Amino acid sequence: MPSSSSAADHIQDLGDYVSASPSSFHAVHEAGRRLLDAGFVRLDELEPWEGGAGSFFIIRDGALIAWVVPGGAGPTTGFNILGAHTDSPSFKLKPKPTIGAHGWLQAGVEVYGGPLLNSWLDRELQLAGRLVMLDGTEHLTATGPMLRFPQLAIHLDRTVNDGLTLDKQRHMNPVWGLGNAGDSDLLAVLASHVPGASVDPARIGGYDVVIADTQAPAVFGGNGEFFASGRLDNLSATHAGLVALIAHASSVGGAAGGPVAVLAAFDHEEIGSNSRSGACGPILEDVLVRISDGLGATVSQRRQALAASFCVSADAGHAVHPNYAERHDPANRPVLNGGPLLKINANQRYATDANGAAVWARLSGEAGVPYQEFVSNNAIPCGSTIGPLTATRLGIRTVDAGVPLLSMHSARELCGVEDPRRLAAVTELFFRTAVNG
Repeated sequence: MPSSSSAADHIQDLGDYVSASPSSFHAVHEAGRRLLDAGFVRLDELEPWEGGAGSFFIIRDGALIAWVVPGGAGPTTGFNILGAHTDSPSFKLKPKPTIGAHGWLQAGVEVYGGPLLNSWLDRELQLAGRLVMLDGTEHLTATGPMLRFPQLAIHLDRTVNDGLTLDKQRHMNPVWGLGNAGDSDLLAVLASHVPGASVDPARIGGYDVVIADTQAPAVFGGNGEFFASGRLDNLSATHAGLVALIAHASSVGGAAGGPVAVLAAFDHEEIGSNSRSGACGPILEDVLVRISDGLGATVSQRRQALAASFCVSADAGHAVHPNYAERHDPANRPVLNGGPLLKINANQRYATDANGAAVWARLSGEAGVPYQEFVSNNAIPCGSTIGPLTATRLGIRTVDAGVPLLSMHSARELCGVEDPRRLAAVTELFFRTAVNG
């Protein structure tokens, strides 16, 4: 259980999860595998669902919704929801992706979200995602180390250390081989890396493929206090919710009482969430309505259930940077291993309000977990999360929380080894505690 596991065990498992999840499609596949191993039942959205107690999940593209219905749940039972996202800033493969010049083979890619471009230079990278065949079947693919964005040598740009400027079109096309683009086919390479299947690249009808770093996650620091990995924004929260929900399902068994615990791992948060698998789309509402229907709820009772519900929007946040402390609020400067963040914004870029903050403070105290408040410097625009989207769509009281990071949106981000486990511990308590209504 996350509440009793050591930070070392949790961080090792987080590293394993991130390594198995180079794309959002891999992230939900790995989460689904773990849920099946824990006894959850995968449901098909095209089929009717039976109501009643149990542990279930669905996968829609790169999103996953998993839930545990306790014994005795009724039509007005509320939902306790942990919302996270499976995508990370990166680069996505374009149509006609096999390009190149001057004897180099390159991949044509489009910037996905807001990656810290310079952090992707001079790294061994892979392509990963899904291939969809003309008959509609889907295959996951991941190439392993294959690409690189090579930086120009300082001898050819003596002023580079005075300010590096990267043109997204000219400079951000990675090399993946030598030869003539007209004689090569990047899709054939992707097809050859589908595990356990022979895939004809000529039968690929579409693909959603991104670039991911291949360097293994690592614990380091003078006292082993740091954890570096790609995609901590936001697989750190997806993983925390996953292990907490599995532990909750194991402890609930057939016991009666408590809310319906829900993990909502959306896709496309980094590009605004406007998709069928994003937080602006209908996926969460679709599932909650069907759960309520299975519990015999009328429309009015479903509204009662939503009024009794609560959402924690869990997404990574900013720790104070020692070299840029002036970019942070002078009174609220979170540190690594100081506990998860409670994120607050007066303009509701984060959904936390006073009632929600009090709930988070109570849960953290009962879980024995410290937490830190985060608010932006007034002179620097605040980012946002799925929190305000979920609160607006469904009217559910929502707080924003998450693990503090340095180097957010880098190819390789940094957190403390203690904070992910602490987020999981609070989440497990949250899943079993009726906090609203």
